[in-house]
Amino acid sequence: MAENTAKGGDMIDFSRPVLGDPELNAVAEVFSSGTVGYRGQSRRFEEQFARHLGVPHEHVIFLNSATSGTFLALELLGAAEGDEIVMPSLSFVAGPNATLSRGARPVFCEVDPHSLNPTVRDVERVVTPRTKAVLVLHYGGYPGDIADLADFCARRGIALVEDAACAVASTVGGQAVGTFGDMGVWSFDTMKIMVTGDGGMLYVRDPELARRARRLVYHGLAQACDGFSAPAWQNWTFEQWEIGYRLVGNDLTAAIGSVQLDRLPGLVSRRAELVRLYDSELSGADGVRLPPPLPEGHRSSYYLYWVQVDRAIRDEVARALYTAGIQTNFRYGPLHTVPAYGPVPRLPVSERAAEETLCLPLHPGLTDDDVRTVAGRLRKTVLSLLPSL
Repeated sequence: MAENTAKGGDMIDFSRPVLGDPELNAVAEVFSSGTVGYRGQSRRFEEQFARHLGVPHEHVIFLNSATSGTFLALELLGAAEGDEIVMPSLSFVAGPNATLSRGARPVFCEVDPHSLNPTVRDVERVVTPRTKAVLVLHYGGYPGDIADLADFCARRGIALVEDAACAVASTVGGQAVGTFGDMGVWSFDTMKIMVTGDGGMLYVRDPELARRARRLVYHGLAQACDGFSAPAWQNWTFEQWEIGYRLVGNDLTAAIGSVQLDRLPGLVSRRAELVRLYDSELSGADGVRLPPPLPEGHRSSYYLYWVQVDRAIRDEVARALYTAGIQTNFRYGPLHTVPAYGPVPRLPVSERAAEETLCLPLHPGLTDDDVRTVAGRLRKTVLSLLPSL
C-alpha cells in the first residue's frame, strides 16, 4: 500500500496525514496478539513518547484524546466553583468546556497580534486572586513565551497547563514544550502532525498526581496503577479507590502512534522545508504579512502556516483560493465571542487578528510546486483586491 499523501482530487488539501504500510503492519501485529485494549503496546507507546519528551515514563499516560486530558488536568488541579482558568481567546473549545464542567469560569486573555500566542503581560492583565490555573495553547506549533509564563505562574503560585496539541516536536532551549508547566496534553487526531485517528497524551509533573491520573483514566481502580492484589486466579476482584472514567487509549491506536513517532523527525523536517519555501515565495508580497521568525532557542513543529491580510478582504481571499482549488482555514476562532462562554469583555486584538489571519495548506503530502501554486495564487488574489480597500 502506498503512503496516503496524495491530494484529494484536484484540490490542494489544507491537511492530510501520512499513513502507509508500516502503520498497517503494526496494527496487524496487535490483531495477531489477541489483545487490542489498553495493554502492552499502549504502555510501550507511553514509554516511547516519554523518551521523546525527556521525562520519566510513569508521568505520561496514553488517552483517547487530548480533550480528555484537558478535562482530567482541571480535575487533578481541583478546579471548582469560584475558580478562574485563564486562557487565550484564540484557542480550542476544549479549554473552556473543561473549565465549565468543573463549575469554574474561563477568563480569556489577549494574544500577540502576529504570533497569536499570549505573552506574560497578556496573562498578567487578567489574573486575579481567584485564578487557579493558566491554560496556554502553543499556536501553530510555535512555542511562544512558555519559559517566561512558567516562571510567572510559579512565582504567583498558579498552576500551568500546556495545550501542546499542535506542538508535538516543539522545544525551547532543548526542553520539550508541554513539560514546562504542571501538566501538558498532546493530540494525535486526524488533522495533527502525528496521527492515530483519535488519541492523545497527558503529562503530569507531580508523581502523586500522575498516579492518581492513571487511576482516574481507568475507572478509579487501584489496579490501574498497582496491579491486582488478589491471586492471579481471582482476577475478578476490584479495588475501587475513587470514581473514575474510561479515558485510556488502546493498543491499536498506540501501534499506529509508535510508527508515527518514528516518522516524526522526517514529518517535521518536511514541514520546515515547506515553511521556508512559503517564506521565500511570499517574501515582499504586497498586503501579506508572514508569521514572525522563531526566537533564538525555539524550535517549532510547524503545524500551521498563517498569513495576515487586511480583514476587509480576508474572507474574499479564502473564497478565491477555494475556487482555484486551494483549501485554507482559520484556527482558532475567538472563544470570547462564543455565547455559551459569555458575556465576557471584548478583546480587540484577538478579534482583529482573527479577522486578518488565514492558514494555508501545510502537510508533507504537498509538493514544492503545490506551495508555489498556493503562494502565487495568494499574491495575485491579494494584489487584485487591494485597490478596493
